Amino acid sequence: MIIVCPKLLKNTKISAITLFPLILLRSRTSKTDLILLNHERIHLRQQLELLIIFFYLWYVIEYYYLVFKLKDRFLAYQMISFEREAYAMEHDLNYLKHRKFWSFRKYLS
Repeated sequence: MIIVCPKLLKNTKISAITLFPLILLRSRTSKTDLILLNHERIHLRQQLELLIIFFYLWYVIEYYYLVFKLKDRFLAYQMISFEREAYAMEHDLNYLKHRKFWSFRKYLS
């Protein structure tokens, strides 16, 4: 389900976030952004594969490991395996039709 909630994301740089089973968008115009929606749907699939809670645990652990290693929060975010897969494949609007189980592992650093 896609929900537009500008107030929630107002003071952030985030244009969208996926919190299973929701995709939260900052603006109504994002509802027509197929690339952004595909990126977020990739995260939905990742979350399902890891039974939701393990996705969030893995995400947070990987993020803080990378922050410690790289000393740069934004670079750490970009290097998270889930984000790397989503950014790499967001332009392939058919990706989820042929994506293999746990494909994010290919993007582990």
